[in-house]
Amino acid sequence: MAVFVDTHCHLDAPEFGAEMPVIRARAAERGVALCVIPAVAAFNFATVRELARVQGDAYALGIHPLCTGNAQEADLETLDAELSARHGDARLVAVGEIGLDYFVTGLDSAKQEHFFHTQLQLARKYDLPVLIHVRRSVDKVLKHLRQTASGRPWQGIAHAFNGSEQQAHACIDIGLKLGFGGAVTFDRALQLRRLAATLPLASIVMETDAPDIQPHWIYRTQAERAAGEPQGRNEPGELPRIAEVVAQLRGIGVDELAETTTRNALEALPRLESLLSTSEGRPHHA
Repeated sequence: MAVFVDTHCHLDAPEFGAEMPVIRARAAERGVALCVIPAVAAFNFATVRELARVQGDAYALGIHPLCTGNAQEADLETLDAELSARHGDARLVAVGEIGLDYFVTGLDSAKQEHFFHTQLQLARKYDLPVLIHVRRSVDKVLKHLRQTASGRPWQGIAHAFNGSEQQAHACIDIGLKLGFGGAVTFDRALQLRRLAATLPLASIVMETDAPDIQPHWIYRTQAERAAGEPQGRNEPGELPRIAEVVAQLRGIGVDELAETTTRNALEALPRLESLLSTSEGRPHHA
């Protein structure tokens, strides 16, 4: 069976609730060997850490740009302290989810940039990769990455990448892999599908962003929701089917895609390797 790594999956989301262990076990049965569970704010640092331990997965600690509105300077101090305290934990694989979002209105862009820049500095301080939110913000993200590079290449992932080809290559050149998920399954996503088909395979990792970014077979339109159909819930078990779409776009077999994207994930997040290679790191079944 092909082995996949879901490099971005919010298993702690309330949409999963008590079903989460069953959902994670279903993903394991479909070949998803590891999930990376990113924090979004200080309030769920402990939650993602414990969830990764119980489920045999990995986690990242960071403050999401959409959470910066309510965040305080003390939260950055809390993150610093947590990264220091947990640095020896093999399941801590990155600083994330961090980044910038210029799609959602009403956010303080200066505060977003301050939190992002500071968290990049913390990633450098603790020599950890980054999981970066790049929604309509790739150029500004790249600027901050260059400013904080400290003469070393970056490691990490541009999560849910949906920029231009030029921006994609700029991210690759700075050291990032590009995360592809459910959005690539939509026929109308012409630019994204073109990138998935033509970018170097060595630059691509797979993700779900579950419970969000539903693939087309789960997504419900506004009209469908108005007619009473509930919005579908994405889950890590959808990753192999999403990967089949990417493999078809590239004209390769899904096993080749799984093998290469898993290797790419280990390059982006090196601590995953020890988790993937030991029985301790494999998911627990419900």
